[in-house]
Amino acid sequence: MKVEFINSINEINKEEWNSIINSDYPFLRYEFLDSLEKHKCVSEERGWSPFHAVVSEDNKKLALMPMYIKTDSQGEFIFDWSWADAFYRNGVNYYPKLVSSIPYTPASGPRLSVTDKSRSDEIIENLYSAIKEISEELDFSSVHILLAEEEEIRSFSNSGFSVRSSYSFHWFNNVYKDFNHFLQDMTSRQRKNIKKEREKISQQGIHIKKIKGNDITEEMLVAFYQFYQLTYLKRGMQGYLNYDFFKEITKLIPENILLVMAQDKEGSYVAGALNFYDTKKLYGRYWGCFEDFDSLHFETCYYQGIEFCIENGLICFDPGVQGEHKIKRGFCPIETYSAHWIKDERFREAIDDFLVREQIHVKNYNDDRKNLLPFKKEVTRKLYEK
Repeated sequence: MKVEFINSINEINKEEWNSIINSDYPFLRYEFLDSLEKHKCVSEERGWSPFHAVVSEDNKKLALMPMYIKTDSQGEFIFDWSWADAFYRNGVNYYPKLVSSIPYTPASGPRLSVTDKSRSDEIIENLYSAIKEISEELDFSSVHILLAEEEEIRSFSNSGFSVRSSYSFHWFNNVYKDFNHFLQDMTSRQRKNIKKEREKISQQGIHIKKIKGNDITEEMLVAFYQFYQLTYLKRGMQGYLNYDFFKEITKLIPENILLVMAQDKEGSYVAGALNFYDTKKLYGRYWGCFEDFDSLHFETCYYQGIEFCIENGLICFDPGVQGEHKIKRGFCPIETYSAHWIKDERFREAIDDFLVREQIHVKNYNDDRKNLLPFKKEVTRKLYEK
């Protein structure tokens, strides 16, 4: 068994990559990752140099893991700026580092794909050895596997990685028939609040529609891209992704894309949200608007997504990181996980100590936030039992 690192996904053909992935998780698909590279959304200049891991045996590929050489921590959403600062204050370089992550995409999901799951532990052991070796050769300070599935994190932990927990807010489908059925699980007070928020949309003369990938027009996409860039401009930044990426990805994997668009009384587009989905989950990703309307963000980014999940039998809606305002709208606080290997033993010990204390804080935070959920008590209990 050997592990190689490749500088572009193009070194493997699409059919072979997707057959090893063997998942409809949209962010691991060749089409998604290739579009990022092709349109220079990831590159050395952007601080995301492709360095994908390929595990093979007897010239047969066994596993793949998208990886990137990072020269900063932008677009990762598992924040380690304080770690970098500690390194520099002690005269040690934190960058470059090696990261397994979906660029600019804080959506939990698989990171390592294997053709034979019974050999996962063996593959991870070999991958761990190769990562340590390449870190010495190329002077990486550390390796980070971000927002992976819990089972993967457990396997990496067994191989010597440290585990970091963080939190997110996800909506879960309690086998609802429609949106009103979902509201029946809530306390009467919050049920009324959500109904009022939704009524405000029609009162302002706004019409909302959900558009699957095949039905997205160029006019819609241009308007959405303007919304997307405005969201970043308000923060004094430029959007990570360019129009060519969005244009191509909607053509390549339309079956994984949902666009929610809002129109005013004159029929002009005023806001939009682009989502990805697979057979189990909806992933809320990008949002923007020309002007602020009362409750429009909640409707476009959350309620339309919940409706879509119910209509299509999806079990979970991951709307993106942070945002306690999601709790009142039915999104449950959950723990998410990442795995980290720090080459320098002194810093590894200090960060391990930090992670233990942080994990206690995250658990306490999540437990406290559960008390804010708008559901009836028996519903909250059943959701977490699942």
